[in-house]
Amino acid sequence: MKTLVMGASGATGKHLVEQLLGSGQEVKAIVRTPEKLPQSWKENKQLTIVKANISDMTTEEMTAHLADCDAVASCLGHNLTFKGLFGKPRKLVTDAVKLACNSVKQNNTKKPVKFVLMNTTGNRNRDLNEQVSFGHKVVVGLLRFLLPPHSDNETASDYLRTEIGQKDNHIEWVAVRPDGLTSDTNVSDYELHQSPIRDAIFDAGKTSRINVANFMARLVIEQELWDQWKGQMPVIYNSEIIT
Repeated sequence: MKTLVMGASGATGKHLVEQLLGSGQEVKAIVRTPEKLPQSWKENKQLTIVKANISDMTTEEMTAHLADCDAVASCLGHNLTFKGLFGKPRKLVTDAVKLACNSVKQNNTKKPVKFVLMNTTGNRNRDLNEQVSFGHKVVVGLLRFLLPPHSDNETASDYLRTEIGQKDNHIEWVAVRPDGLTSDTNVSDYELHQSPIRDAIFDAGKTSRINVANFMARLVIEQELWDQWKGQMPVIYNSEIIT
């Protein structure tokens, strides 16, 4: 099995690449600056490194890159700088999701390609009746208006929910929603829920990036786990944080 990873050099993406390679999977990593990658990546025959900027990639180029892939995983996100938060591309994640999905369809695969999207608990699954407080709605409304990355996360998952849906012949998807992200170095116990069990704004839990990567890799590799969560937006928390 081969997985194309978008955002492979990011804080979570690098863990995902390592998790997939460690499980014996083939990986195709799209990065802007391969010079900064670990030497071990450059020497790994299971890894194909593609130097490219997702925002500048054409459908034809992405279609070619995906031709031999069974799965796509996006760990893309906006840099926490003024330019990253408010500059272009404002729909980095959404545009990349659309690009990859359109390219999968161009390839007209006989077997559905798995698409795993890293998202956030700040985004509700609108397929479910997820209840939040009035205060939560107010804060999220402000974030949606003031911070383009939040709106980007929402529209990216909405595209999978509404445009791809549950019965697409070429794409199956899961949107993984971590809570407050931490930078632990080892995989630890974590728990999965269909919807948040705590308020992402006023009572956020914690989720280590490496745990997010582990779950995303398992979704790609373990068919039973995939069948359990496909078409859904599971929430992941570090176990020790849950009360």
